[in-house]
Amino acid sequence: MKFSANLGFLWTELSLPDAIRAAAAAGFDAVECHFPYDEDTSAVREALTATGLPMLGLNTTRGDVANGDFGLSALPGRVEEARQAIYTAIAYASTIGCRNVHVMAGRSEGAEARATYRANLTYAAEAAAPNGIGILIEPINTRDVAGYHLSMVEDAAQIIRDLRQSNIRLMLDCYHTQIMQGDLTRLIEAHLDVIGHLQIAAVPDRGEPDQGEIAFDRLIRAVEALGYQGHWGAEYRPRGNTDQGLDWLTSFKT
Repeated sequence: MKFSANLGFLWTELSLPDAIRAAAAAGFDAVECHFPYDEDTSAVREALTATGLPMLGLNTTRGDVANGDFGLSALPGRVEEARQAIYTAIAYASTIGCRNVHVMAGRSEGAEARATYRANLTYAAEAAAPNGIGILIEPINTRDVAGYHLSMVEDAAQIIRDLRQSNIRLMLDCYHTQIMQGDLTRLIEAHLDVIGHLQIAAVPDRGEPDQGEIAFDRLIRAVEALGYQGHWGAEYRPRGNTDQGLDWLTSFKT
């Protein structure tokens, strides 16, 4: 089992380079993050090199958070802004050696939003490909993010299959998917061919994955038996101190 520390939620009191070092010391096999753009790229890359941890992914910016933005790429009328966010994310990812960019859709609905999202994803895939960077899309539950454009696994998988861009993959977060759909093992099995990354957190509180309604110790083994060979992204909000809540990592690895 390979686990990735999502530094958007873990060790948030530290700078990103120091959080990378903390993840390595804790026994994680990789790291990922949300919005690293204020962090010096040379310091981030140095920490990744020193620890040997790969950076698996980062997000495009959310936009104007104060006005409710949670991504831009499915928002009609804001294509230029969305593509600038995509360009910035790809440039940052390329500089630090990050493998993937999660293109955030945003809050929108309707046919025009669907067309806008697909066009921006095609743009992202074509812009990222020369740098060997993948594009991830993630269904997000509408309880936490009301009105989010992409919330169902089947819809995300259909977009990927329709666009036929080899570097667009599905990021399936078990927390979001359990809230929206459940039936995790069968959903993952049905769409394993388009899954690029899996994430975990307890439901319903999004805390450490050794509590809550999902038996991750058994789910992870079942999914790996299906042939999944990637990392499991620990994208949870610690119930207390990050280091004090890591017993699950040792337990799952044994």
